[in-house]
Amino acid sequence: MTHPAIAQINYPLIDADQHYYEPDDCFTRHIDPKFRDRAITVVRGQSKFAQVHFMGKRLSFFSAPPGEHAGQPGSLKAFFQNRGGPGALISGKTIPCHEFPESMDRDVRMDVLREQNVQAAIMLPSLAVGVENELRDAGPQTVFANITAFNKWVEEDWGWNYQNAIFSSAMLSLVDIDMAVAELERVIRQGARIVHLMPGPVMGRSPADPHFDPFWARCEEAGVPVAFHIGNGGLEEIYSTPWGEKPRPQHHRMSAFQRVISFAERPVVDTLTALIMHNLFGRFRKLQVVSIENGSAWVAPLLKKMEGTVRLCEPRDFTFGPIHDRPAQIFKEHVSVAPFPEDDLKELISAIGPGRVLCGSDWPHPEGIANPIEFAEGLDGLNPVQLRQVMRGNSAKLLGLKD
Repeated sequence: MTHPAIAQINYPLIDADQHYYEPDDCFTRHIDPKFRDRAITVVRGQSKFAQVHFMGKRLSFFSAPPGEHAGQPGSLKAFFQNRGGPGALISGKTIPCHEFPESMDRDVRMDVLREQNVQAAIMLPSLAVGVENELRDAGPQTVFANITAFNKWVEEDWGWNYQNAIFSSAMLSLVDIDMAVAELERVIRQGARIVHLMPGPVMGRSPADPHFDPFWARCEEAGVPVAFHIGNGGLEEIYSTPWGEKPRPQHHRMSAFQRVISFAERPVVDTLTALIMHNLFGRFRKLQVVSIENGSAWVAPLLKKMEGTVRLCEPRDFTFGPIHDRPAQIFKEHVSVAPFPEDDLKELISAIGPGRVLCGSDWPHPEGIANPIEFAEGLDGLNPVQLRQVMRGNSAKLLGLKD
């Protein structure tokens, strides 16, 4: 039997969370020769699976490139819907990305998008969301040498706007404001419609510190939203080491304590709190940001916490000047959320409204869903207008497409 919400959908979808798996040379193909010895590299032959290295050492976050032995799209859906038994998280057939051309070739992917009835998708990295934190040790120039090289690979293999269907997110960083603006300008000229920042603090500063205003001003002027996707935000080093935990654990080997205190939702919660409480949106009233694949269970509690906090605050308590509106209202005007498909979508819509929720499948990752239309399974009770907003309209607006 067709799900009631799915049965109402007779239009193409826009998916705010799809991914590619990167080839071995995604950082090295276009690296500035001066930084060749400081490029992210994929090393083969030292173990069963490839390893990700930087300056001769294995990166701690990834045990192997994410596509090296990935589960099939949506294969963990039952587990994340609390239907999996013991061990379900790691069981099931895996497939290397090289045998899965949809994950690496944009023209093959276009065929899949048509089969899925997806008009357009925001395309995000799998490997590149987990490397910046460790690149920072080598300094801003090394960070940007790798980011720029990666963005040039994206331009070449996927494009910023391929056939008005694949909208790749450009990777950016705020570790140096001048280099950030220069790379932002470059990718905008090339056609980028959305950019990505790693959530978390930036070298001892809030991302909403006025020091970074030239970056935010250019995003606002160009109408380019800024995405924050789950990855290696580096908060394990900040929050969990005082409790005796490892500062840089592998993603799949974090302790239970670290998963609670410093991973997943913590970086985006802290980042969005900083953007609101540090008055970024008071200075940039048209700026839009997007939380992608950070879940959504944190949204309602965060809004409640911020609302209660500002009632206790005097103007002098705001680091960069008093905020211009209630925190919940600021959030609803500037932040969109692409949650986990298994989240309580009705709770999220109750907190921020259907105009701020984005369909995101996480395809082709195993923790996502096998077909983007399955996202609508959590949207029972919405009227047709609201359902269309979530399944295409909100993302169309962010990308500058017609609904």
